[in-house]
Amino acid sequence: MSKVFKKTSGNGHITLYLGKRDFVDHVDAVEVVDGVVKVDPSGLNGRKVFVYLACAFRYGNDELDVIGLSFRRDIWIQRIQVYPPTGENATISPLQESLLKKTGDQGYPFSFQMPTDLPCSVSLQPGPNDSGKACGVDFEVKGYIANTPISADEVIEKKDTCRLMIRKIQFAPANNKAGPKADITRQFLMTDKPVHLEASLEKEIYYHGDPISVMVKINNETTKIVKKIKVSVEQRTNVVLYSSDCYVKVVCSKEFGETVNANSTFEKSFQITPLLSNNKEKRGLSLDGQLKDEDTHLASTTLSKGGKEMQGILVSYQVKVNLMISSGGLLGGIMGSDVNVELPLTLMSPKPAGQTSQLIPWKVETTSEDHLLDKEYRTKRNST
Repeated sequence: MSKVFKKTSGNGHITLYLGKRDFVDHVDAVEVVDGVVKVDPSGLNGRKVFVYLACAFRYGNDELDVIGLSFRRDIWIQRIQVYPPTGENATISPLQESLLKKTGDQGYPFSFQMPTDLPCSVSLQPGPNDSGKACGVDFEVKGYIANTPISADEVIEKKDTCRLMIRKIQFAPANNKAGPKADITRQFLMTDKPVHLEASLEKEIYYHGDPISVMVKINNETTKIVKKIKVSVEQRTNVVLYSSDCYVKVVCSKEFGETVNANSTFEKSFQITPLLSNNKEKRGLSLDGQLKDEDTHLASTTLSKGGKEMQGILVSYQVKVNLMISSGGLLGGIMGSDVNVELPLTLMSPKPAGQTSQLIPWKVETTSEDHLLDKEYRTKRNST
């Protein structure tokens, strides 16, 4: 039985219905966000009913807004009028047909098509002592009563609004190709022969929680000794708003004690597993967006088809292999050098098996108290 999510305004005059909260970005296109608004015209006093879908970047908490500053920037927003109807929503989806049977003559459909250049839902992990809603990119569908879609002179009261948070998500492509490969040749002072390092991944895409296999091949033609091999995974978060900032955080790192003597070769596969559970204290780490108090994981790699630059939070990963090389002798620790190579890593969730858009029969999840949202949404997100 599929769920239908419902949120009613404080005055009871409008009710918002959605068939789901997760909408999949297939890179070339994004699933249509469609639903129905139930309207009681008796309480409108000649005003209209609008619905908007917004993608926004939140970089502060509402309680910090003491001098009129906004801690939320809309990246993309679209508004439509649902009452009185304008005739723009001519095509009705199966979900909307089912909802209109439930809402009767007071139901009015709406739909939004998100562009492909919007980021996915991402939250930045707060620090241990931080409170309030986490910073990040979120999406919301909001119904409201007003005279015009947007006006600086019109104040929309909380009781005249209802909203539901949604997520824009991506799943890993079905075709998992061979993994990337990279190599480097490094020659040191006072040596006439080099160290050659090659690293490769078993496959292009790894799922959250799966071990990552890294094949390492070393050809040490020098008189130096490879004392240690370090394999790590770095998360790169690009925050693109007014400017572009990049933050790099190591989410998994492991040292292996294998040594490679002078004039010898080495080949071995190493496994590491980046997990959120091992990074709970890292402030600012990118996580997949959440709708309520539920478990999540490290943010998925952001996939795009190129072209127009995305704004918001873009996430990527790389595997780094580092060789710690000693020159040997009494000065070996002082005269040591490093050789490293980097590999791009795609870290995502698989598409759920048997995913379907079948919506009949369905079960209404009433969110008049918004218990499906986290506590921060329940207490703060209804303000305009």
